[in-house]
Amino acid sequence: MSVAEGSREKHFPAIEKKYGEKMAYWFKVMKELDGQKYPQQVAYLRENYGFSQAHANALVMYSRGSVSSKRFEKPADFFKTISPEQAKTMKAIFKAITSKYPELELVIAWNQPMLRLGKDYVFGASASKNHILFAPWSQEVLEKFKPRMKDLDVKKKTIGVPNNWEVDVKLLQAMARERLKEVNS
Repeated sequence: MSVAEGSREKHFPAIEKKYGEKMAYWFKVMKELDGQKYPQQVAYLRENYGFSQAHANALVMYSRGSVSSKRFEKPADFFKTISPEQAKTMKAIFKAITSKYPELELVIAWNQPMLRLGKDYVFGASASKNHILFAPWSQEVLEKFKPRMKDLDVKKKTIGVPNNWEVDVKLLQAMARERLKEVNS
């Protein structure tokens, strides 16, 4: 039986091997934890059975009915779930970069839109209620351009902008150029 990408079931063979019980046993354990909150269920598996965070998350979420961690097949699916204003800004961010670097592919990774070159991530973005975050996948790149982003909310790994941010094409392209240098070196 083939297990789809993003499927929580892909963890089941490793869970059985590492923790020494068939999945039927683990589903019984989860039935005993029914009604508890997610953090308590994960903590129980970790503390009592030595589960890793990834294995505990897969079992807990599967038991709660979430059989896949993959929510979006393509970026267009993601953009439908955010406000039109955010979608417009995020699309403009990606367009600013891909207009200069058309070899980059816009994909979904970690349920967020990302620009990728081969297997390397170059740029990503996410949306919250009141802002958009984007990142060049490199703290070195972020630090290099920090002086040019005094008006933006620069964090350790991300840059926050308002939902209606007027996209700074030159900044984004320069950041992408530097990240591509890292990827290609």
